[in-house]
Amino acid sequence: QVQLVESGGGLVQAGGSLRLSCATSRRTFLTYTMGWFRQAPGKEREFVAAINWSGGRTSYADSVKGRFTISRDSAKNTVLLQMNSLKPEDTALYYCAADGAAGRLGVETHEYNDWGQGTQVTVSS
Repeated sequence: QVQLVESGGGLVQAGGSLRLSCATSRRTFLTYTMGWFRQAPGKEREFVAAINWSGGRTSYADSVKGRFTISRDSAKNTVLLQMNSLKPEDTALYYCAADGAAGRLGVETHEYNDWGQGTQVTVSS
């Protein structure tokens, strides 16, 4: 059972920053691709960013490129999502996800088997 625990969400003004964290086990951290997705009310869950097991490959949605950065903290078995220049349209429930398929850097929800409970990000205008 893969456990993923998100934290770091909150309320921020437009233009501000937040950093989300996703803590997991050492085994998952060392072998799984990790992704961040988000879901706004009334909308489908969408891809935000992903990072492979080594941290050597990353992928971003066009809507967040240049503003968000995904990274890995090996000392804490944690995947981070640094979000800068936040916009009201970034408001959503943000989910951490894990994909055990070797070599894949997925951008679709069906490519991830394990999900956290989500952390709310609200950006006010």
